[in-house]
Amino acid sequence: MAHDGQDLQMKQIVLPDLLTLTAATLGPLDQLLETARGAVRDLVTADGRVSGALVEQHQTAAHGLSWLATYVYSLRQMQNWAERMQSEGKFNEMEQLIHQIAFGEYLAQMRGGIQMNQGEIIRLNDLGLDASAQSLLDSAEITTLCQAGNSAAARTRLVELMQEQAGSVMFGASGLDEELEMIRDQFRRYALEKVEPFAHEWHLKDELIPIEIINELAEMGVFGLTIPEEFGGFGLSKASMCVVSEELSRGYIGVGSLGTRSEIAAELIIAGGTDEQKANWLPKIASAEILPTAVFTEPNTGSDLGSLRTRAVKNADGDYEVTGNKTWITHAARTHVMTLLARTNPDTTDHRGLSMFLAEKTPGTDENPFPTEGMTGGEIEVLGYRGMKEYELGFDGFKVKGENLLGGEEGKGFKQLMETFESARIQTAARAIGVAQSALDIAMQYAQDRKQFGKSLINFPRVSSKLAMMAVEIMVARQLTYFSAWEKDNGHRCDLEAGMAKLLGARVAWAAADNGLQIHGGNGFALEYKISRVLCDARILNIFEGAAEIQAQVIARRLLA
Repeated sequence: MAHDGQDLQMKQIVLPDLLTLTAATLGPLDQLLETARGAVRDLVTADGRVSGALVEQHQTAAHGLSWLATYVYSLRQMQNWAERMQSEGKFNEMEQLIHQIAFGEYLAQMRGGIQMNQGEIIRLNDLGLDASAQSLLDSAEITTLCQAGNSAAARTRLVELMQEQAGSVMFGASGLDEELEMIRDQFRRYALEKVEPFAHEWHLKDELIPIEIINELAEMGVFGLTIPEEFGGFGLSKASMCVVSEELSRGYIGVGSLGTRSEIAAELIIAGGTDEQKANWLPKIASAEILPTAVFTEPNTGSDLGSLRTRAVKNADGDYEVTGNKTWITHAARTHVMTLLARTNPDTTDHRGLSMFLAEKTPGTDENPFPTEGMTGGEIEVLGYRGMKEYELGFDGFKVKGENLLGGEEGKGFKQLMETFESARIQTAARAIGVAQSALDIAMQYAQDRKQFGKSLINFPRVSSKLAMMAVEIMVARQLTYFSAWEKDNGHRCDLEAGMAKLLGARVAWAAADNGLQIHGGNGFALEYKISRVLCDARILNIFEGAAEIQAQVIARRLLA
């Protein structure tokens, strides 16, 4: 039997008046962020304007500001989530521990150094903040949470609760409404039955996801999820897209990404297409009668889309001929139409001369992946994210109908593409959460099953601590992502929040996969173990849809504008 003092200590793992305590930190955090914004703005301003050259010169400070802002926004969303759960009677011990650990850890990192990645830590003095500004983090509430929020006892207790709830869809209430949770359950069941048992074999054999999976997902409405009902879609929210992407990516990122190109193509057409283009293309995309692929990136340009060189020349018939090279084109062989970005004004050298096309092609076979006249392609072999394959494409006189110029007007391509980035980054953040959750699922099962020194791995504190932090950070990234989707659904500009969700989600996925593999020890390095695939899949999330450095740059420019 425990002594009275031990009982008291156990009862106090969750800090008293937790919600009041965490709420009291938000004011100082807002002040800190505003002070940091001013300090960095002073570093990068010349002649009264933010200078691109100075932002680049002070890139560490600018990107550090992005990470600081991401942490502040994340904790605010965690507070909103916790208060909703409290009001709904769902703020139970597990939710309280997740909330407390999140605040304890992120506040401590803000004080001591935020991990931008494995080798780069940003500290407040790097942002030009002096001791007076840093003292904003010295309030009694912040000190209490830093000292006792993310305690070993809290992490141990959280993992005990996670073991009691093993088999749950997730650890901790999501905060979403009943309809969205029904959608989650549907796609979780599908992933468990049709995806997870086969994903590792698809990965090891580097096989395309079976067409039967695509057909089944089409019947479930995945490709028309957010397309308006008048165009054959379901007209559902971006939040529903998050839930579907999360659960399918939890099964296998390749399957969770099947709908991404349809989402991008539909967004492009809805935002920038003519009435005729909407009526023609959207129903076919929604039903998966056609599968689109996104053809933007070129060799040697990467994120610098404004310098694209692929050109589209209009001929006497009003049609176009495309010449140039593209790379990192996902699912290119199987698809029917390309959202193709090309330069229509040869006198330009920046984004103003670019146009977007809905370029039709014939789906290929294994023997002849690119049968359409005027285009060739070759596969890029990759570590992970294998289910759709990556390709380099070459165009030489490839023909595109004039009527397939998006919006019917040249020079709008870059602007049209920018309008899709909010949704694309929200969806990528959701995929990252799914991958992170998969890593947690696999690592926790292994830690329970694997015995060393006479007990399960999960009973060793540093193993259980890894699992606890996975669960906590997944919830933080999840709440920031759901908030971004809510903002989008309510017609608010959310490029800042979407960028933050993608930035944080990608880091969380990589950390979860890396720690999951560490829990496996040497077995994690063996290809036969699923965690080796999840590690490879997680690594791409920090690169595509905006590399972490580009993402931080975009966030910084918004914060400093």
